[in-house]
Amino acid sequence: MILQLAVGTGLILLTVFVAGLAFWAVETAMLRAQDWFLREPHGLRLSIGLGVAVVWVLGVITASVWIWAIAFRLLGLFATMEGAVYFALVAFTTLGFGDILLPVDWRLLGGLAAANGLLIMGFLTAMLVEIMRNVRVRQLETRRKRG
Repeated sequence: MILQLAVGTGLILLTVFVAGLAFWAVETAMLRAQDWFLREPHGLRLSIGLGVAVVWVLGVITASVWIWAIAFRLLGLFATMEGAVYFALVAFTTLGFGDILLPVDWRLLGGLAAANGLLIMGFLTAMLVEIMRNVRVRQLETRRKRG
């Protein structure tokens, strides 16, 4: 049980670190593109920015699922990579089909993967809202100064 908790905690910390790096990178990119975002038409530019941020979020989720899947394979918990990725995705998204299960000795990892998914999804949702809010506030300030 202690080994499962240690492995799960390490994987959670790793995925949070990856998500933090991704947030820093997308925020930096959005700040560098700030002048572009502030030009008219605002709605179109905001939509493009949202699209880029969503793709970035999907990349972070994908990376997180792969981190868990690779760990499952390295621990020898699944015979194929497909099974490991499938289980990691189902657990991470808290979908929980239950058609593929971890061995009993490692079943705590499933719950930890689900908890990690909830944490990362919440973090990424907050990231999207914060980025888009900042862009929109700057757009409105620019419009007010010009008008």
